[in-house]
Amino acid sequence: MAASEAGCDHYVRSCLLKAPCCGKFYVCRLCHDAEENHQMDRFQVKEVKCSMCNTVQKAQQTCEECSVKFGDYYCDVCHLFDKDRKQYHCQPCGICRAYRCPLCMRSAWNMEGCWEDMDKEISQTPMPSEYQDATVKIICNDCQTHCTVPFHVLGMKCSGCGSYNTAQDGGLKPRQQNQQSPQ
Repeated sequence: MAASEAGCDHYVRSCLLKAPCCGKFYVCRLCHDAEENHQMDRFQVKEVKCSMCNTVQKAQQTCEECSVKFGDYYCDVCHLFDKDRKQYHCQPCGICRAYRCPLCMRSAWNMEGCWEDMDKEISQTPMPSEYQDATVKIICNDCQTHCTVPFHVLGMKCSGCGSYNTAQDGGLKPRQQNQQSPQ
């Protein structure tokens, strides 16, 4: 399959991968697998061909001949090149993901700035009185801490690492009412 500057239906990239199994060039492993009677192991890719100048070279982010960037994102483990998506390589899972890994659920980037924005938003968004002192058990997807934290509809902050990438791990505990017996 010929590549264009736009890539294929699956990825926006400016190179073709040389399939280590058959030596043929394809824009991506999915295009290869659709055309061939075998699957391409993307982890074994060693060479690419530039879509602009047709130079065959080692897998890398920029063409050594014409300096075209094959993709804004490049993973030298998965040999994933992409211009459109925000990707990252998830070490625990061993493959590239977008934003948050759907298998291990860890955040992809340093999210401290986002968490600070969440802190501000939550501080400016008071809960109704019946929920003001409510707590909830959570598990943090980033550090795996189980903790009990204040409940808020915008998000629950991990007391271990400060992340809002959390999931509820138990029911809501409403605030404790002062139980006074009638006189």
